[in-house]
Amino acid sequence: MRIGLLTEGGYPYVSGDARLWCDRLVRGLEQHEFDIYALSRSEHQEDEGWVQLPPQVDRVITAPLWTAQDDGVVYGRRARRRFAESYGELAAALCSGAVGDTSGESSATEADRFANALYGLAELARDEGGLVGALRSETAVRALERACRAPGARQAARAARVPELLAVAGHLERALRPLSLDWYEDDGLGAVDLCHAASGGPAALPGLLAHHFCGVPLLVTEYGVRLRTHYLADTESPPAVRSLLTAFHGRLATETYRRAAVVTPGNTHARRWQERCGADRAKLRTVYPGMDATRFTEVGESAECGDPDTLVWVGRVEPAKDLISLLHAFAEVRKEEPKTRLRIIGAPTGPEGTAYLGHCKALAAQLFPDEAEGLHAVGDNPVRFEEIGGPEVPTLADAYASGAVTVLSSVVEGFPITLVEAMFCGRATVSTDVGAVVEVIGGTGLVVPPRNPKALAEACVTLLRDPERRERLGAAARARALELFTVEQNITAFHGIYLEIVSHTPVRRVVLDNTGEPLPFAAPAEAHVPGHWTEHSTRVVARGGPGWAAGPPVRATPPFAAPEGATG
Repeated sequence: MRIGLLTEGGYPYVSGDARLWCDRLVRGLEQHEFDIYALSRSEHQEDEGWVQLPPQVDRVITAPLWTAQDDGVVYGRRARRRFAESYGELAAALCSGAVGDTSGESSATEADRFANALYGLAELARDEGGLVGALRSETAVRALERACRAPGARQAARAARVPELLAVAGHLERALRPLSLDWYEDDGLGAVDLCHAASGGPAALPGLLAHHFCGVPLLVTEYGVRLRTHYLADTESPPAVRSLLTAFHGRLATETYRRAAVVTPGNTHARRWQERCGADRAKLRTVYPGMDATRFTEVGESAECGDPDTLVWVGRVEPAKDLISLLHAFAEVRKEEPKTRLRIIGAPTGPEGTAYLGHCKALAAQLFPDEAEGLHAVGDNPVRFEEIGGPEVPTLADAYASGAVTVLSSVVEGFPITLVEAMFCGRATVSTDVGAVVEVIGGTGLVVPPRNPKALAEACVTLLRDPERRERLGAAARARALELFTVEQNITAFHGIYLEIVSHTPVRRVVLDNTGEPLPFAAPAEAHVPGHWTEHSTRVVARGGPGWAAGPPVRATPPFAAPEGATG
């Protein structure tokens, strides 16, 4: 079958959060054809280029989310009225109702209101050639202001002033840029058998429109729920801005889950968020991320356990990882086990991460003055900050192999990838109870409350003093990781889901013979398999009303052609 893979800020670009997962999925499902529809996040990302694509990728179509030139479209009176009505309805749906409340008739009404407004804007963009200018217009800001001042609007929305309204209108313009793309014709997303959105939010929006315009089924995969990401990221905006943007992302998530044929959360933690936003439990299939276990095989199967007196932390250096608590916990560990050392291995993320790393180094120097044997000797700090690729830690596997216990100290975590990597390496772990940690560990490691240095220290000391337990937990962790978190299980799961969705999807194309007569059963599933039976071509008419372009040719097997004079 032909899959339209929808990405935002990732595959096929060299940099991006979901790049590796998407690349492994596409390469693993070589029996299918893939069209990549990618939204880029920055000019820098585009300049870095693409990864090398496998032959099953037929085409790549890209569009930037980070910029949008004015399309130059000038609306007539009727189009301006259509825009004002649809945008006003969308704004009203954001201002009314309790955010995140998916129960009751009122919530369903507001969800329908948002959906009708969204598709109304999409149809306007399709008819007129774009929305960019309209979304940036004074009409949009005034419609948003009227919605905030209307009776029944939430208190936070009523408090919005002109700067807040401008900020919200600017965010909505960026978020709704996919509505102006020309991807939703029969030679675009209308030609695929299935749209697979690699995340929610902007990546799922083209899938919603392909479903609306062309009836293409939608599969949504979320390893990190976009609404949750918005909650965590937007901490500095004024309350009115946060309220309206949270409502937008919540309404979009609800509509995405409602229209998707199947939603695949990456863990139970994400699944709970999706259910809170209205996802039907019958549509949910938990599919854990597939990770490459081969690079950790040597360490995982080795009888050596690394330095028995060393704790290892691996990851991105940022405030959410709470290295401050880890350092204070390590100070308690040293009181019980003075020989213990701590290796913090990872690079900072952005300017905030760099500043945080400097703060952590200063705290480590304060907590652990350099140890020296004599008055005139130079000492060592028991805490070392390193990065992958250095002379002592050339690879990621070497990082986990350098100690006996791997520690995760985060206060915020989605799916803990570093924890799974440690499990592949057969390492005993001590983790904080955040995100999907307990689900991933499954009893093969110790879990403590976040922001509790004393509990973290006690768990580390317990494992440092018990090598047999460390070995037992490490072996169990490796077995669990190999069973649940490999690339192979991920690919197998999605292959089955693809077949399930397509098997329940009505035929969207009518195949005609050379005389214009319909050919029932002319495009069976096996017609997708190349061979001598695909030599005869037929014409295809897409169902969707007058004015739609003809879809791509579908090749039919002569044995499945209708008998002479047959009608459909």
